[in-house]
Amino acid sequence: MRSRAWLAVAAAMFCCGWGGNQFTPLLIMYRDAAGYSVLTVDAFLGAYVVGVVPTLLLAGRLCARWGRRPLMIAGTAASLLASVLLALGESGPVPIFAGRFATGTAVAVAMAVGSTWVKELSEPPFDDAPAGAGARRAALSLTLGFGLGAGVAGVLAQWGPLPMELPYVVHGVLTIVALALLPRAPETVPGGTGTHVPPLRAARHPRFLRVVLPMAPWIFGSAGVAYAIMPQLVGDRLGSWGLAYSTLLTVATLLTGAAVQPIAKKLDRRTDARAVVVSMVVMSGGLAASVVAAVERSPWVALGAAVVLGAAYGVAVVAGLLEIQRLARPEDLAGLTGVYYALAYIGFLLPTVLAVAAHVVGYPWLLGALVVIAVAGTVTVAASGRSHLPVAGAPSPARMG
Repeated sequence: MRSRAWLAVAAAMFCCGWGGNQFTPLLIMYRDAAGYSVLTVDAFLGAYVVGVVPTLLLAGRLCARWGRRPLMIAGTAASLLASVLLALGESGPVPIFAGRFATGTAVAVAMAVGSTWVKELSEPPFDDAPAGAGARRAALSLTLGFGLGAGVAGVLAQWGPLPMELPYVVHGVLTIVALALLPRAPETVPGGTGTHVPPLRAARHPRFLRVVLPMAPWIFGSAGVAYAIMPQLVGDRLGSWGLAYSTLLTVATLLTGAAVQPIAKKLDRRTDARAVVVSMVVMSGGLAASVVAAVERSPWVALGAAVVLGAAYGVAVVAGLLEIQRLARPEDLAGLTGVYYALAYIGFLLPTVLAVAAHVVGYPWLLGALVVIAVAGTVTVAASGRSHLPVAGAPSPARMG
């Protein structure tokens, strides 16, 4: 039996991802054209994280109480509201702060609740898709949304009319369509059924700590290096093309991540952590390429580094989802997915940390240090890859360790 019930949820996830990243390539516009200070623009980014992390950590408990569908509808509606607020950004910073907060909430719901719902709708009795298809479908929906949202917004802002409004109008129209489809998706875990296992207890499982945790922050850490740090390092070589180049790096990173996600599923094995190890090896290579870009200050080398880091992102996000889906019980999956993505979002702090440290040490040295840290993480994951494997049909592994 093949079902398309998951497509409505994937469409909503796509729209939430689109809304989450459409702001990223526009940072130059808000700083230069709109006149906001660097500090204010950084604060806009911070408002997004403030919305993301708490929602990710609360997602499991909320799912246990209300079910998947109501939360996903609320998250998608928050994404629509965010674009309405951001379109009012010329009136002052308050709508932008509120819009970025709402954006973060929407993305968090899509990641934790949407990923879990798509996974469940990809399995019997709803679908008989191959094992692991749910994780790949969920990750691909978000990644395509992140990439296309940034690409369309950047193009419209660079060459279209009303650059501070039109990108958000386009997203709003798409989100209204997705929102109308969501009520048709079947509920998989009605709210108020069963006892919810606290996700942080599940996150103490030894395999989560030794395989997933060392990799998770690199998921968005790689993205941050690719499309936040690289444009800054080569900005003096770009002239008036800064916004277009920033958009190019964002899209190249995320669409490469989308393209390689089927490979991640093929690399995944229940008997070891091969897919996670491969993602970390590629990550180390991409960071090494970023060191060369920082030394040469070459836009072409920076683009190549972004593509490699995007490939690492794509493999890592799917590999991690597959690991936690084997570790978690059904009632705990949304919560553990939220914890996983919250850890991943720690990586978005990397550009800020490096910007502060760059006053003391140059970027080539800082990026070189990241290579060393990534290699050490790779060794840690590889050494633990065959340990504490979940046993099919056994009681919840969340109780182990």
